[in-house]
Amino acid sequence: MRSPIVRLLTCGSVDDGKSTLIGRLLVETDSIPYDTVDAARQVRRAGSTIPAGEIDFSLLTDGLEAEREQGITIDVAYRSMSLLDGRRLIISDAPGHEQYTRNMVVAASRADIAIVLVDAIKGVRIQTRRHLTICSLMGIHRVLIAINKLDAVGYKESIYTQIKHEIEEVLPQLELTNVDFIPLSALIGDNVVERTPSLPWYQGSTLLQAIESWQPDEDRVESARMRVQSVLRADGFRGVSGTVHLGGFAQGDEVKVYPGNKIATISHILSDMREQKTAARSDAVTLVLEPEVDITRGDLIAASAADIHLSDRFSAHLVWLNEDALIHSRSYLLISGPTQTPVIVTKILHKIDVNSGEQISANTLLMNEIGLVEIATNQPLPLLPYKQSREFGNFILIDRLNFQTVGAGMIRHSLRRGENITYQAYEIDKSVRESAKNQSAKVIWLTGLPGSGKSTIANLLEKRLQALGMHAYVLDGDNLRMGLNVDLGFTPQDRAENVRRVSEVAKLMVDAGLIVITALVSPFEVDRQRARSLFDDGDFIEVFVDTPVDICLARDPKGLYKKAAQGQIPNLTGIGQGYEKPVKPEIVLDGTADIDRNTSLILKEII
Repeated sequence: MRSPIVRLLTCGSVDDGKSTLIGRLLVETDSIPYDTVDAARQVRRAGSTIPAGEIDFSLLTDGLEAEREQGITIDVAYRSMSLLDGRRLIISDAPGHEQYTRNMVVAASRADIAIVLVDAIKGVRIQTRRHLTICSLMGIHRVLIAINKLDAVGYKESIYTQIKHEIEEVLPQLELTNVDFIPLSALIGDNVVERTPSLPWYQGSTLLQAIESWQPDEDRVESARMRVQSVLRADGFRGVSGTVHLGGFAQGDEVKVYPGNKIATISHILSDMREQKTAARSDAVTLVLEPEVDITRGDLIAASAADIHLSDRFSAHLVWLNEDALIHSRSYLLISGPTQTPVIVTKILHKIDVNSGEQISANTLLMNEIGLVEIATNQPLPLLPYKQSREFGNFILIDRLNFQTVGAGMIRHSLRRGENITYQAYEIDKSVRESAKNQSAKVIWLTGLPGSGKSTIANLLEKRLQALGMHAYVLDGDNLRMGLNVDLGFTPQDRAENVRRVSEVAKLMVDAGLIVITALVSPFEVDRQRARSLFDDGDFIEVFVDTPVDICLARDPKGLYKKAAQGQIPNLTGIGQGYEKPVKPEIVLDGTADIDRNTSLILKEII
């Protein structure tokens, strides 16, 4: 199918001439209003050598005042122009600085073609490798290497050939195969839109011709797929709406709805409330299914014969976008299309030096860094490798507390262990076990600073429950670190994993019908919220033991604060590491109050 829109990414090092090149493309295709062009004849950057009255093409794409002041591109600037064949070209001017890698990644995520500029004066630089690496990771298969400023080197073919050979040496490693090299001068206009006599030794396409020759690849996935974006109900009508992303549908087609594996037939296809016989790729439609199977937003509709594999374990490249580092074992929200589900980064295999391609061992990712990770989702998803399908192979990660986007990912492949594991249901379940014990199973999650009194309260609470004939068990943080969590330290990453393991054990014990009491510092709100998400409503009672830090210091029952003061414990909560107070705990206890009173307050929630 011929795409009506072509998305073009331009990238290069500082002063390689990206903005000038784009500006010339826009002007010479009459894609810029005349008054804007006139302004570019009058306004000048600081230090500009362009004569008065001539167009400064670079001004036509810069959108931030800070960019003009510094003479660089910081944010991604977007412009639109029409191609000769009627298609619309969306041009993104990506920043060249390494600290703005995430800006380039965002621009590259939807690009069909990339132009990588190389300054003929300076030759191939380390940034060139970085930009090619990002193009490869982001699935841009068509790359144009624009060797610019040939006018400044006398249009020498030898310089063009040398640069071409240097880049060709790294292309196989990056798996970039559809690459063309185009010599040009953005400032003069040589070989941008029209050929000029200045490059008689070059017989290939102009830059504009190379852009216009691009056509999308045929779908690598032939079976039809559509994610459900909304379910429509009105006066007996029920349909599911979405955009067909792969293949196509027709009335009478048998389809399967995932993850429930329900079979139905398409009885009607509606577009703009008008009925049609078929729906092709990129069509936004409403499907009416018979029978009316249970279906919700985020579900996948596919041809019933399609070989769809759902998994909850994936290998992925992850670009970290947030100022706070990635913490593996911490729970984030994964969003892919309309699908939203909790996810954990279970392993960071390595990070990628985008300047050299080297794989570097890492236990976290900082802003602008790219790594290969393994993730585990809370529910099976029909994701595909990113190079096979961008739509079904991309995702973003969201912070569960502030809902900021913190990462962007590209699926490499699903992990077999995720596809080969099936939940086994047993006839004896939690309700049966609760009935046998004559109690309601739940977890009492005690959190607070070291020395706040959590373990003391947990001990008395278990004794009181035992005296009442109830079945309870304490999961104490220090005790667990002597066994189950003996391999963990006290970094944010290890604390997240500590909470994850304890919450999973607590979940099993609650399923066994027990009342579980955890005495755990668990200093980070997002980790506690992830623990809460494992339990049914009412089964997780968060108890904040609110004790002032000076009282905890005075108590210091385990000598931790003394060791911290001597520099022996750098990550002690309250001293070397912050504690985030619970946002909406079920119970807040005064850690300086009588212990019997505090225990009784918890018992009221249990009995």
